[in-house]
Amino acid sequence: MNYAEIDFNNIDINGKEPITEPQRQYYFMAKCREWAKTKTLEIGRPLTYITQTFGCQMNAKDSEKLSGILELIGFVETDTEEADFVVYNTCTVRENANTRVYGRLGFLNSLKKKNPNMMIALCGCMMQEDAVVDKIRKSYRFVDMIFGTHNIFKLAELMYSRITSKGMIIDIWKDTDQIVEDLPSERKYKFKAGVNIMYGCNNFCSYCIVPYVRGRERSRNPEDIIKEIKELVADGVIEVMLLGQNVNSYGKTLDKPMSFAELLQEIEKVEGLERIRFMTSHPKDLSDSLIEVMKDSKKICSHLHLPVQAGSTDVLKKMNRSYTKESYLALVERIKAAMPDISLTTDIIVGFPGETDEDFLETLEIVKKVRYDSAYTFLYSKRTGTPAAVLDCQVEDTVAKERFDRLLKEIQAISAEMTARHEGEISKVLVEEVNQQNDKLMTGRLSNNVLVHFEGSPDMIGSIVKVSLKECKGFYYIGELVS
Repeated sequence: MNYAEIDFNNIDINGKEPITEPQRQYYFMAKCREWAKTKTLEIGRPLTYITQTFGCQMNAKDSEKLSGILELIGFVETDTEEADFVVYNTCTVRENANTRVYGRLGFLNSLKKKNPNMMIALCGCMMQEDAVVDKIRKSYRFVDMIFGTHNIFKLAELMYSRITSKGMIIDIWKDTDQIVEDLPSERKYKFKAGVNIMYGCNNFCSYCIVPYVRGRERSRNPEDIIKEIKELVADGVIEVMLLGQNVNSYGKTLDKPMSFAELLQEIEKVEGLERIRFMTSHPKDLSDSLIEVMKDSKKICSHLHLPVQAGSTDVLKKMNRSYTKESYLALVERIKAAMPDISLTTDIIVGFPGETDEDFLETLEIVKKVRYDSAYTFLYSKRTGTPAAVLDCQVEDTVAKERFDRLLKEIQAISAEMTARHEGEISKVLVEEVNQQNDKLMTGRLSNNVLVHFEGSPDMIGSIVKVSLKECKGFYYIGELVS
């Protein structure tokens, strides 16, 4: 049964708590609802909440679930941390992300002293680290709840534990194979939505902390994914973004294995769905069958994010990426042969331990050969707890920065040329918002993920319109609506 069909006012909150999920969470949501009603009457105003999301789109999707649960309990969203319930959904990919959270906690402490009703919850990837939890327990004792990436769904249960006790609630799971379906979610956009298809990662790239904090790969059942997408479409969604740390390995943990290509074919059948996006694709798992499905699809967007990370096979081996420069380029050739007009984007790390000038030149070479539409470039950042952090031959900061600047200059030049190749064409644009710099303009997105700004009206938001791409401005277009 979908949670939307449940009358939470009729749940017996005095009875024994259920053992199975999600019924157990419905029970605690109902108990928290009763508490929230009483508290609202006591303080003479609605209880407010804010979720602050740090990190990736997986975190953003988790925050939508947290918001959905809080809304169902009776909280009203606000845009200030002067709220009754503050949630920080944290990221730990880089250590400076941890520092940022600690800084914000100092500010929250001053707010909590002014508002005795305030509760503070910390969750997400950063909370999966033992050292972080120990530091918060000792130095930030005003925090009310700490939980990790695996038990986001338990927010109501943990809140009730905090309401009925005086101490900090800490509930961290090291790993799980559990996936809890049918929970509330409060989407940021009416017309597009992220959909988790899997959780965790098995790749263990030597620079990455994600497998240690997100756990091992586990795929959602395809029936649950299709059901969620159909419900989203019925609620006005026309574009979905399929989310996973490595979507290409989808299905390997299912009782009845299904490939990612096969899942896409099933999603394509959903009536009313206009666009399908996905991320992230690991090159080692991108199959020829996926390329064929993308080529033949009428709904999958003409954009593929394919992180290369480095152009040197020696560096890729140290990164534990499980492919070579040559195999990556061969894969790109197969993709472009099937879809000549596809937009390819990537991630690149500069200054990985042991990277030589020759290694860096190979990265420049791969950028020139592939000609990416855009790239996310990063200076290598030592991440405690990863194998790369203890490697010898850490690259000097000045050397890494000089290489980074050279790479960025090359990428920007190529990206501007690649984006401009569609100038003068008429293309379909999903209108997303009123332009933030000029309220007479609307901002939309092409299938290849490039932004377009054009004169329009707010009632277009959420619809797909035809726009003439009049002028390329390097990384976006100025367009004109075609009637």
